[in-house]
Amino acid sequence: MSGSRTGRPPVRRPVRRPAAPRPPRENPFVRISTRARRAWDRPLTAYYLILGGSLLITVLGLVMVYSASQITALQMSLPGSYFFRKQMLAALIGAGLLFAASRMPVKLHRALAYPILAGAVFLMALVQVPGIGIAVNGNQNWIALGGSFQIQPSEFGKLALVLWGADLLARKQDKKLLAQWKHMLVPLVPAAFMLLGLIMLGGDMGTGIIVTAILFGLLWLAGAPTRLFVGVLAVAAVIGTVLIQSSSNRLDRFRCIGATEMGPDGSCWQAVHGIYALASGGFFGSGLGASVEKWGQLPEAHTDFIFAVTGEELGLAGTLSVLALFAALGYAGIRVAGRTEDPFVRYAAGGVTTWITAQAVINIGAVLGLLPIAGVPLPLFSYGGSALLPTMFAIGLLIAFARDEPAARAALAMRQPRFGRKRGAGGSQGPRRWNTMRRRASAARTSGER
Repeated sequence: MSGSRTGRPPVRRPVRRPAAPRPPRENPFVRISTRARRAWDRPLTAYYLILGGSLLITVLGLVMVYSASQITALQMSLPGSYFFRKQMLAALIGAGLLFAASRMPVKLHRALAYPILAGAVFLMALVQVPGIGIAVNGNQNWIALGGSFQIQPSEFGKLALVLWGADLLARKQDKKLLAQWKHMLVPLVPAAFMLLGLIMLGGDMGTGIIVTAILFGLLWLAGAPTRLFVGVLAVAAVIGTVLIQSSSNRLDRFRCIGATEMGPDGSCWQAVHGIYALASGGFFGSGLGASVEKWGQLPEAHTDFIFAVTGEELGLAGTLSVLALFAALGYAGIRVAGRTEDPFVRYAAGGVTTWITAQAVINIGAVLGLLPIAGVPLPLFSYGGSALLPTMFAIGLLIAFARDEPAARAALAMRQPRFGRKRGAGGSQGPRRWNTMRRRASAARTSGER
């Protein structure tokens, strides 16, 4: 046996194996996209988007109302925080309505549909009674409640149409009646036209456009055939054209689309100064409270044109943030409407999403000069308690529907701590609790959630 020079046995070196080929590096964009897709598919995504997005829009709206309304309040010999305090009070009441609506069962929402519709119609008819209804900016759609508080019943008409229309279509779908066009149109379309007539008696065409959008949204969700949908749209277009041609003010608003000059009579003053406000904001704005246009140049700076003041003070970053929040809210509403098996939830969620999205598009489009100025506020953002209260109740509806999904219900149940239960010796309660969670998770898989 051969050995080494030192007399020690030779050291056996391990045989080197060829290195295994490294797996190819995953593209970071693909990895981020995969993680984002998984996050979007989680059961509570819609719930958190609706809750977080609506609260962020409301809080940012309070800040901008305070900034945009100070000069207007001082010009009216009022305290600088006058409009902010009223909006804060409305937001607190609306938060209570949101919480109540988010905790109500679906049966109670359906039971409230007819009382809310009857109350809205009664108040909208009461507006036309001399001595009770008052006119604001040429539109008689308000009722004085005493002091400086007023209410606009047509704002509650939007909520009434969503709830009542969703309940009506859901009951007809359960009875297999929506396949007949007469059951799809009657009495939904006549009731919507009744609301439109009461609104147009006061001259508020902007609110009428939103009610029409809600009607079209409900018909679309109900599966209206194309020719029927086009027919209703054509009738609405003819009525709208007649109403526009009959008013010089409405014609002037259409002429101001894309205007860069105010005109000899100053008819495009508001539209042009809204563009000035956006253009002077730059990427990051002039700073909170530093708007120049709100010093008497831009009419309705804290209501219809608050988005222009936001662009001037917070810049492109602020306006894109507001757009992203509304886009997230709209996506979550569509997701809730698309994943439910309850027809009432589908119609109500779709109606609320159509309402908020259409109103936001019309308001922002008017500020950008892409659409005529319709005089509608930016939902959850502009000043106005009459618009804020029903909108926050509608957001509570979406939260309740998002919570009611089987997978979301199971996920929320697993996250809620259980108080008041005694732990057995040796952790005997542990397995029971985890088994319960497994049963809930397995029951949630039937909804299509991961």
